[in-house]
Amino acid sequence: MLNFIMTAVQIWLLCIMGMYFYSMVRTQKASKSFINQDSAEELEKLRKLQKISLTVPLSEKTRPIELQEVIGQEDGIKALKAALCGRNPQHVIIYGPPGVGKTAAARTVLREAIKNSNSPFTKDSKFIEMDATTMRFDDRGIADPLMGSVHDPIYQGAGAFGPAGIPQPKAGAVTKAHGGILFIDEIGELHPTQMNKLLKVLEDRKVFFESAYYSKSNKEIPLYIHEIFQHGLPADFRLVAATTSLPEEIPPALRSRCTEIFFRPLSKIDVTQIGSNAAKRGGFSISDATSRLVSNYCDNGRDAVNIIQTAGSYASLEKRNEITKEDIEWVAECSRFVPVNDRKVLSDEFIGKVNGLAVYGASKGTIMSIEAKAYECEKGRGVIKVTGIVDSETLERRGQKLKRESTVKASVENALTLLAEKYNTNPKNYNIHLNFPGGMPVDGPSAGVAIFVALYSAIHNIPVRNDYAFTGEISIFGNVMPVGGVKEKVEAAKNADVSKVFIPNENDRSYLHASGVTVAPVSSITEVTDEVFKNKIIEETAAFPQTAEAVLTAEGIN
Repeated sequence: MLNFIMTAVQIWLLCIMGMYFYSMVRTQKASKSFINQDSAEELEKLRKLQKISLTVPLSEKTRPIELQEVIGQEDGIKALKAALCGRNPQHVIIYGPPGVGKTAAARTVLREAIKNSNSPFTKDSKFIEMDATTMRFDDRGIADPLMGSVHDPIYQGAGAFGPAGIPQPKAGAVTKAHGGILFIDEIGELHPTQMNKLLKVLEDRKVFFESAYYSKSNKEIPLYIHEIFQHGLPADFRLVAATTSLPEEIPPALRSRCTEIFFRPLSKIDVTQIGSNAAKRGGFSISDATSRLVSNYCDNGRDAVNIIQTAGSYASLEKRNEITKEDIEWVAECSRFVPVNDRKVLSDEFIGKVNGLAVYGASKGTIMSIEAKAYECEKGRGVIKVTGIVDSETLERRGQKLKRESTVKASVENALTLLAEKYNTNPKNYNIHLNFPGGMPVDGPSAGVAIFVALYSAIHNIPVRNDYAFTGEISIFGNVMPVGGVKEKVEAAKNADVSKVFIPNENDRSYLHASGVTVAPVSSITEVTDEVFKNKIIEETAAFPQTAEAVLTAEGIN
């Protein structure tokens, strides 16, 4: 009887197990059938989406394919080819304003390098593009598209290795770019943690991963994963980083590992050519005068293409194939394009009004007016008033605020001390008003020479030629010291029809003299005054050494 009961129980258990497995199989089949059905529906939706296609944007049609198609950056392209197309390519940082060809040059440089048989780049070399402003990053290391990440078993995405407790490394952009070029746009916006990791990868040429779930002694882990954790993933690439930031805003550790190349702002001729090319590739006709009009409203290629595309679309709606002047003006008005300042100097002479030179952004030079008025007053009772400058500006980057103070007042103090110590001029005998029209942030040292000339001209009522421009820092002993951005400043002077530019002697370079404007290198303020004021200069003297301290405490300066 007991045996019968045991047998019945066994049969019953077998039936239960059979029914269970039968149910599981049916469930799996139903699930698989449902998945297949759902997959088919989604695939059909995908096919329908793939069949939908709009026209190719004009910005894509005008995108350069070869380096020589990048307009207005001859020197930058030459430097980029030297850095990347030889037998030993380097890491590169490209500085420049938006829309001047940085990204276009980066996209095409690999194709140019492959043409060189001595280059380590091959036809299989990849160009991997990233944007630091939109790069997703997780402090826990779960997601890092730049460096790569580890899908630990407990996290979503671990895949088949999850149930087995095996960590699975996933390659990031640095590994995908192995043997090629990794391009990072707006490199200055990269997360500090990612920046530090990137610097390590540039040194090691491989990327290492860590995981609490990895163990060398775990024989269940595949050999290739052991290889990755113990020896890293290869990441031997060349970095091409682009930025609109100033060099000092980029970490010095990255700058020291890279060749720095500066793309210049586009000239009106460059923007005109870009606009003309965009119209032709868009299938429109445009006159030379209308193309030049585009450059009146924008100073970069991206805006020029956008204006042409909108104007062309409007012309098409009116059944026209020609883009007219009225079309460009309408686009500029409705899109609120402000005319580009195209200031030209005059051939006249002015008392107390001179042209300084400045650089703003990464590499854009500009003419800066400096105005001075001086009125005699009771001896020793004069005051100084400085207007038009931005005393300080606050820069916000990566959640941090940086306050930068203007040093223009220090240059004014140097000029006043020099007038008192070296020339027969006591500034305390005058009420002086020094003005910087435009309200732009002025970095004082490079405006020192121009400030001195303006003050001397105003105090002694001696006119200065308006087609002269000045840059250079002055010391209280009258030395003219070197400054930055001289190439950009000379270019700006040329565009403004300046006839002569006074620069520090230590900044003198042969290529500056081929710029089309007369360059006068000087080492002392005496050389400047001898040329600018000629025989009208007051005889030098040391008559007022006692006034120097009083000058520095003038009202409006301190």
